[in-house]
Amino acid sequence: MNLLKEFFIEDKCSYLDEREQKTHYKMIDECDAESCEALVERGFRRFGKMYFRPICGDCTECQSIKIDVENYSFSKSARRILKKASHLTSYIQKPTLTREHMKIFKKYHLHMSDKKAWEYTETSPENYHSSFVAGHEDFGYEVLYYDENTLVAVDLIDVLEDGISSIYFFYDPDYSYLSLGKFSLYNQIKLAKNTNKSWIYLGYYVEDCPSLSYKSQYKPYLTLKDRPNEHERYEWF
Repeated sequence: MNLLKEFFIEDKCSYLDEREQKTHYKMIDECDAESCEALVERGFRRFGKMYFRPICGDCTECQSIKIDVENYSFSKSARRILKKASHLTSYIQKPTLTREHMKIFKKYHLHMSDKKAWEYTETSPENYHSSFVAGHEDFGYEVLYYDENTLVAVDLIDVLEDGISSIYFFYDPDYSYLSLGKFSLYNQIKLAKNTNKSWIYLGYYVEDCPSLSYKSQYKPYLTLKDRPNEHERYEWF
C-alpha cells in the first residue's frame, strides 16, 4: 500500500440540508485487499484510489452500516423481486468503461435528479474511470446485468475476505419496474452466502436522508461505534 496523500475537506453536507461536513480523505496507490478491508471496517468508503469517511465533530448522523449475511432471510417480497428479474443475465468481471456504461450512468442521474432532486452534474469518461475503474486492484469488480444483449445495470463492489463492500449501483430507468436496486443487493447477499462471507458493507445510513435511510430495511444489521483510526480496535454493534 502506497499512501500518496492524506487531507481533510470542510464543505456543504452531501446528505442533510443546512449542515456542514468534514471529510477525511486518503489517496492510496496499489492498495491491497487486507488494507482496504481494514479501512472499510473502520468506516471508510472507496471511490477509485480515494478512500474517505465523514468525521464531523458535532454530528454523528452518518452511521456506517453492514448487513449480517448469515442471519439474513429473504422475505416474500424479496423472493418476488428476484423472480421478477430472473430473466436478466449477470456477469462479474473487473471494472470497465464503455459507451453503454456512460449512457446508462447519465440516464440514471438525470432520472434521479427528477425523482429525488439530486443535483445533476455531467460526468466525463475520465471522471468515471477515476471513480469506478481505477484502484480496483485484485478485489474490485463490476456486476453487469443484461436483458438479452442490452446492458441495463452496473453494480460496483469490492469482494473482501469477510464481506462485500457495495460501492455504487446505477441502472437504466426504463427498467425501473424491475426494482433493480433491491435486486442487485439481494444478489450481493446471495453471493456472500454462497462464498461464506459474513457481511455486506452498505456505506452510510442517514435517517433523515431519503437516499440513504432505506438501508435500515435490511435486517439484521450492525453499525460502527465511533470513528476508530486505522490502528485502533473497532466495534460493530
